[in-house]
Amino acid sequence: MMTPREIREKCAVFGICGAEDAARITFFGLYALQHRGQEGSGICCSDGTTLRAHRQAGLVNQIYTEEVIAKLHGSLAIGHNRYSTSGGSDHDHIQPIMGKDRLVAVAHNGNLPSTAALEVFLKKHGIAAQNLTDSEMMAAAIKYYLIQGHSLSKAVAKAFPLFTGAFSLLVMTSDTLVAIRDHCGIRPLALGQLEKAYVVASETCAFDTIGATFMREVLPGEMVTITAGKLKSQQLAPPNQKLDIFEFVYFSRPDSYILGKSVDQVRKNMGAELARETEGLEADIVVPVPDSGITAAQGYAEASGIPLSFALIKNRYIGRTFIQPEQQMRDVAVRMKLNPIRSALAGKRVILVDDSIVRGTTSPQVIKLLKAAGAREVHFMVSSPPFRYPDFYGMDVPSQEHLIAVHKTEEEIRDFLGVDSLHYLSYPGLIAATELPEDQFCTSCFSGIYPIDLHERAEEVTTLPHWHGKQETLGL
Repeated sequence: MMTPREIREKCAVFGICGAEDAARITFFGLYALQHRGQEGSGICCSDGTTLRAHRQAGLVNQIYTEEVIAKLHGSLAIGHNRYSTSGGSDHDHIQPIMGKDRLVAVAHNGNLPSTAALEVFLKKHGIAAQNLTDSEMMAAAIKYYLIQGHSLSKAVAKAFPLFTGAFSLLVMTSDTLVAIRDHCGIRPLALGQLEKAYVVASETCAFDTIGATFMREVLPGEMVTITAGKLKSQQLAPPNQKLDIFEFVYFSRPDSYILGKSVDQVRKNMGAELARETEGLEADIVVPVPDSGITAAQGYAEASGIPLSFALIKNRYIGRTFIQPEQQMRDVAVRMKLNPIRSALAGKRVILVDDSIVRGTTSPQVIKLLKAAGAREVHFMVSSPPFRYPDFYGMDVPSQEHLIAVHKTEEEIRDFLGVDSLHYLSYPGLIAATELPEDQFCTSCFSGIYPIDLHERAEEVTTLPHWHGKQETLGL
């Protein structure tokens, strides 16, 4: 995906219980998960009696100085990297959420499309919900049950039915850490071990960074309670695995594993499927859009036998979150971040590979770069199907009316982008690339099928006819 990124990362959560200097380990875990959110970050830590937190806008390596880490004492901590999906970008909404009474802290990855049940509950018990995000309402419900005298695990279990949406949630008190997923497991969450400590993280790549061993994924609908070196599991709802397939398409780091599969290998498979679907297309080089198209481009090159060329160079010192140019500055924004290697492109027939097209407002600028650098032909390969439906589970995307594949056919998008040919990975090809059953995934952004009820938000979705392009009909 191009600059500025049209699909924003969700969020990242990290927690550890039973390790000295837990805040420092959490810092490294959040650093490994920086790709999931660059707006702000926070760590809450406990020394067994008192919760302390530091939250700030910015990147992980900018926020946590030695002075900050030194003040976060204790062996229990949770952390959060944020990209806002509700509540805007207000500093007050940076997580972990912790009230002034320091009773409980909450870190949430996901989104509740409906908060009606929570609002009714909070109003019934005299708790003001106005101006609260979905995450803050979840924290308020858990806190209510804690104040009633329940243990943390009991409080979370009692509040669980009110959480109508997608969530991978970490909750901590002074001596206990709870990790829980919605019954569909839409957002990822993994469990690991570091010596005698237990670790929970959005992705397994965080375990590699801190030297922890991956144990298993937290199951959909499961609550894991960790205290004093002990781990207890309780299934709060029957599991109905529906992982967001965009974790494989874009969000997760290539070195992570989800549902037992290497993200890197699945993306290579996507590229290989693209190559099979466009067999016979003649070109001189395969060029990825860095970084989102790199792995799929490798798979395409290997399967097609066409050489891979890193002919687009990314400026890695451009901040991802804070560059928000006006429409007329998009050309400049793209050139700030990507620069073509003219000697590699001049006179070449180029296969350009990226993960998705959303609005299509920035893709034409990259294609112009290639052609201005001398590319004779540009064939655009997209390693996912057309993006035609909005997301309500934690991904920040434009409303449905702004999605280019809603209004244009594949041929019209090809002409709009200014490419010689365009091919989206077919829906069956995407599923085949995962090497997992279709029913393991939430594919709502491609299929319009939402596994968790949208309630009042359902009226924001228009059901569309099947895609009329070169794709196969959705296999639903």
